[in-house]
Amino acid sequence: MDIATLVGLLLGFGALIGGFLMEGGSIGGLLNPSAAIIVIGGTLGAALVSFPMGVIGGLPKAVVKAFSEKREGESELVRTFVALAEKARRSGLLSLEDDAQALPDPFMRKGVLLVVDGTDMETIETVLDSDIASAKKRHEKFYAVLETMGGYAPTMGIIGTVMGLVNVLSNLDEPGELGHAIAVAFIATLYGVSTANVLYLPLASKLKSRSKEEIHLREVMREGILSIQAGNNPRIVQEKLQAFMSASARGEGKPASPQGAVGAEPDALAEPA
Repeated sequence: MDIATLVGLLLGFGALIGGFLMEGGSIGGLLNPSAAIIVIGGTLGAALVSFPMGVIGGLPKAVVKAFSEKREGESELVRTFVALAEKARRSGLLSLEDDAQALPDPFMRKGVLLVVDGTDMETIETVLDSDIASAKKRHEKFYAVLETMGGYAPTMGIIGTVMGLVNVLSNLDEPGELGHAIAVAFIATLYGVSTANVLYLPLASKLKSRSKEEIHLREVMREGILSIQAGNNPRIVQEKLQAFMSASARGEGKPASPQGAVGAEPDALAEPA
């Protein structure tokens, strides 16, 4: 689990509530069911108008990705491809079939199997590039929903506040309750601004970051698959793939045995589709 996401949300909302309490407020003063219905319901309704139902329905599953921790990275991929390249040079491409079937990542498995089947490089490159482009589009749909909700929520809060003020102005015969009524009306604005800037937009940014990480790993896989198809020396394969890595991580991408490499855990960055 990605602790940063959970801690960030708790810290964000906790700071808002804590600051309010330090100013002499009370938890009860922040509770307003009607404002919550206007802001949350209105934001969700606007999102449903903006996006297909299938995208909205898949949003909860996509949001889970913001709380998931990446379990496989560039170093593991380098070790896996170097091991596969060594085996291919030693025993031929056909010897990789069992190893390919054992690969946990579907994208990587598909690419290596295409190599084993003797597919030409141009076709492999086209297939892999199409998969990467499709993944980008799938990911964009989900963080675009959250970004859109982050734009609608403050406006819904203002609408809720205006509706509350309309009710206040309709009941001016009780001046003693005027201050409290106005304060309650502004709770809707608070809900809209806080949910947008502490929930929707940060989650959208995290999903966008997760998408970039996965696409980057797929590009590393693509280069490794094409290198194996080209029959590159394992050392060349390692150097090619390490070019994608940060300087601090390059020392970790050492060769591993084929059996150990392909038995790694699945990548936690599977696309939220």
